[in-house]
Amino acid sequence: MNESLVLNESFATPVAGEALPWMEADSPERNSSLEFSTAPLDFPINPWDIMLCMSGTVIACENAIVVAIIFYTPTLRTPMFVLIGSLATADLLAGMGLILNFVFQYVISSETISLITVGFLVASFTASISSLLAITVDRYFSLYNALTYFSEKTLQYVHLMLLGTWGVSLFLGLLPVLGWNCLDDPASCSIVRPLTRSNVTLLATSFFVIFVLMLTLYFKICKIVCHHAHQIALQQHFFATSNYVATKKGVSTLAIILGTFGASWLPFAIYCLVGEKEYPSVYTYATLLPATYNSMINPIIYAYRNAEIQRSIYVLLCGCFQTNKAYRSRSPSEV
Repeated sequence: MNESLVLNESFATPVAGEALPWMEADSPERNSSLEFSTAPLDFPINPWDIMLCMSGTVIACENAIVVAIIFYTPTLRTPMFVLIGSLATADLLAGMGLILNFVFQYVISSETISLITVGFLVASFTASISSLLAITVDRYFSLYNALTYFSEKTLQYVHLMLLGTWGVSLFLGLLPVLGWNCLDDPASCSIVRPLTRSNVTLLATSFFVIFVLMLTLYFKICKIVCHHAHQIALQQHFFATSNYVATKKGVSTLAIILGTFGASWLPFAIYCLVGEKEYPSVYTYATLLPATYNSMINPIIYAYRNAEIQRSIYVLLCGCFQTNKAYRSRSPSEV
């Protein structure tokens, strides 16, 4: 649901006391939506593009470590880690896309590269959001069908979810490349050029559907966790402090997951629906940049907090893992 990010305007070299062009309010006759530039590099680099490139660099580095750890650790082949690997791969590609977008934007300019880059970003971020939904579904079924979760059928379901996730993401990413763009019809452009208004509306609507599904599933997960804690309390004839702490921690983690996801993507998704291409491009940058932070936070929430991944990182980077230290593998339900 992202795009290539170049201002559709020429930047003149500022004189003393004159504001930079990207800070000025755009005139009605100028299209202020973000787009790929085809003009020579005769203007200063947009600070927003620098921040997006820096964000992409951090995202790529963080998630590359997670992908490498999961790929080279044979014990990390359970459904939970397969889904985390899918999420990390999608975020890694998204980070690389932001870096390539910056390079192509200021070094190589062409409509073909513009379409390929925006399609790559749309596919990557769509796969990232869809992988979050797949992880939520996996966590729900690990609680709802706890007795049959660790079966071969579960791994088959996970592979089917991943196939659907990446298939839909690839399809949405190919739409601009295959012709659903506004290069030949500027009037149909959205706040993100070369995506059309209808394309951006589709992506934003898809996000809201995924967000509602995640909200519903995590609410059900919360109910199941609280119900299990209540049953344990009844069996022990009192509500043990450890059970209360574990339940409170689980609910807090759910709130952090949903809060982070919503705070990152909701502003941009809403602006995609209400924004017009004539609006100042700074609004698009200001809502898009926080959206990229979600891919920066994902590996911290879903990967680096896991004890087995922590152990693998120690082995890979430090070589100082103490074999007598006890690690307990987490199940997907341990949110």
